[in-house]
Amino acid sequence: MDPLKEVILENSNLIYSIASHFGNNQDMDDLFQAGCIGMMEAYKKFDASRGVKFTTFAYPYILGRISEYARENHAIKLSKDMMRARNKIDKAKLYLTQEFMREPTNEELSEYLNIPLENLNMLMNYKGEGVSLDETYLDDLSLYDVIAAKEVDYNTLVFLKQEIDSLGEPERTIMYERYFEDMTQSEIANNLGLSQVDVSRREKKVLVKLRKTFN
Repeated sequence: MDPLKEVILENSNLIYSIASHFGNNQDMDDLFQAGCIGMMEAYKKFDASRGVKFTTFAYPYILGRISEYARENHAIKLSKDMMRARNKIDKAKLYLTQEFMREPTNEELSEYLNIPLENLNMLMNYKGEGVSLDETYLDDLSLYDVIAAKEVDYNTLVFLKQEIDSLGEPERTIMYERYFEDMTQSEIANNLGLSQVDVSRREKKVLVKLRKTFN
């Protein structure tokens, strides 16, 4: 068997495990293929003499490709949904203008469409530009997003490990279990006797700090 195919087969569970965080069963084949591309990239650059486990080295490559695929497809879906919502608002605006013999206020549109005024204002300001996923989806920030702007190599991984090692507890344990042992926030919360919300808050705080360091 081709060595690369053998490596992918041996580590397919790792790819599926990472992919499972990004989509449902309908998306899984595409997410898995994206993860395989990441593993192939890692395989070509891996150097066993450096003393780093292959799975540890490959993890950010796999996560990066899957995350990139998921974000691109989410952005496309978001753009279509936003445009449909804008069309609905435009139709409502035309109807109410005819009813009131004047242009309706946003408050009146909000009441007519039965959507929160804040959401309506956001949709009204949407002009079809690319959505900033970093700003809009901070809850989706992951460790790969932190290092995505850099070339992923051994020096990056060593520096990242040093940064995580320097964290206090329970943040250090949270980051290791979350990204190197692939545990969920709920599992980590149970292990540490914390709430899932607290784990999420602490993880996000560390990721924001790391992103500033890398940028």
